Amino acid sequence: MAYAVENALFQWEEGERRLRQAPDLERADLDRAVFVVTDELRRRLGSSFNVGELAALYGGGVDWASDLARDMSAGGDAAWVVDAAFGRYAREATDFAGGRPHARYER
Repeated sequence: MAYAVENALFQWEEGERRLRQAPDLERADLDRAVFVVTDELRRRLGSSFNVGELAALYGGGVDWASDLARDMSAGGDAAWVVDAAFGRYAREATDFAGGRPHARYER
């Protein structure tokens, strides 16, 4: 069963919110970790993908992304870093429409 896009988008938005609330001194390190995870997402999915494909990758397990985030000193915030990275990358999806998939792609 495919991972629900709505659930994924909610979790990814929460990751972004948590990172915005991080203290300034930590936020720079967390943003660097988000960049590394986002770069790996780009490598795995390429530049042409839809939100459903991204949600499927997320639902398939993100241990690899958590490991990258921890390697970048995200520590206990690794889950939020991963969610924020997926959320930022979702904005590049072919069917992204400001926080939700375009209606023509919904199933």
